[in-house]
Amino acid sequence: MEKYIINGGYKLTGEMNIQGAKNSVLPILAATVISGKTSYISNIPKLRDVEVMVKILSSLGANVSLDNDIMIIDSSTVNKIEVPEELVREMRSSIIIMGAMLARFGEVLIAFPGGCELGPRPIDLHLKALRQMGAIIEESHGFLNCKTKGLKGCEIQLDYPSVGATENIMLAATTAKGVTTIRNAAREPEIIDLQNYLNETGAKVFGAGTSIITIEGVEELDSCTHRIIPDRIVAGTYMIATAITKGELVLKDIVTDHLLSIISKLREVGVEVHANGNSLKVIGPDKIHAIEMLQTLPYPGFPTDMQAQFMTLLSIANGTSIVNETIFENRFKHAEELNRMGACIKTFGKVAVVKGVKELTGARVTAKDLRGGASLVLAGLVAKGTTEIENIYHVNRGYEKMSENLNKLGAKIKVVD
Repeated sequence: MEKYIINGGYKLTGEMNIQGAKNSVLPILAATVISGKTSYISNIPKLRDVEVMVKILSSLGANVSLDNDIMIIDSSTVNKIEVPEELVREMRSSIIIMGAMLARFGEVLIAFPGGCELGPRPIDLHLKALRQMGAIIEESHGFLNCKTKGLKGCEIQLDYPSVGATENIMLAATTAKGVTTIRNAAREPEIIDLQNYLNETGAKVFGAGTSIITIEGVEELDSCTHRIIPDRIVAGTYMIATAITKGELVLKDIVTDHLLSIISKLREVGVEVHANGNSLKVIGPDKIHAIEMLQTLPYPGFPTDMQAQFMTLLSIANGTSIVNETIFENRFKHAEELNRMGACIKTFGKVAVVKGVKELTGARVTAKDLRGGASLVLAGLVAKGTTEIENIYHVNRGYEKMSENLNKLGAKIKVVD
């Protein structure tokens, strides 16, 4: 198993381009099944999760090839309806294949999904919505057997603006008979990217980015070419890496509007952020200020996927900060690991009290999930001495060449077995 060895105390300086968004590419790759044609998807990030989704598509019979950052998916050869259990259990996002397979074949057999252990993330909203559209779903021994004689458009009121449920409904509704309306839909930029891909194939999806999305079912979809949006969470992570090391970094190929909640909180703690078109300049302050409250919320609120990284920044702030995680349970696993490095963090359910310390010190720690792993990398960059981070395969699920990118900016990271 690979691990990172980080020598801390080096400023990050320079510039870098931001990779394609993990949370966009996975549902879009799943969506390529629907058309039965060829899709050309560019700005593909080289991630472990992408590899898993490619294996899922290949296992169903699709022909998938990669030419630099362009993935070519020919789904005309898809001829299986059972998704391999071992692949589904690696990644929760695999559940998005349900909607696509029901739209194309009217049938899919899939296990309950796995992925990071962030507490209960029930797929009840997915199943309830698909049943409203006419799917018959039987749950047995950890598997979901889904069938339909034809999905029908309907009005769906989501109890919570779930990103995954919104995406699954959008995929299922593309070829459903009639009109599907999703109310209280997720508003994330990745939802807009999925809408753009689907419409490029001939679907009729409207309203992504708002709380009401309407899908008019069509009989067939066509080939298309699509470019994945930049990853706002990766951009935010490197912004914090710059801030925590008192560095100076220019991020290129970003969408500033996707980062507004992150930029706002960074400025609140004293970080300089200057936007210029599709680039940002970040200048780390001499002192990090504590903040009264950091609360995660559905987009456009502060993203839960940035909570762990921001907690690392607050761990060396001047004063005490409160972090309130409202999205997922069990998402403070990194706090215990940060405390090993000298942080002073106490957690109470979904609330963490972060008392800033003068410095972090290197230690042997373990990445327990994707974003928690990233937070430990950030801690290692600023810690005194050497930090060893085990289980970095979690980090590789969402960050392309993280150690290589950081080393180019001045960090000292080695990857060892």
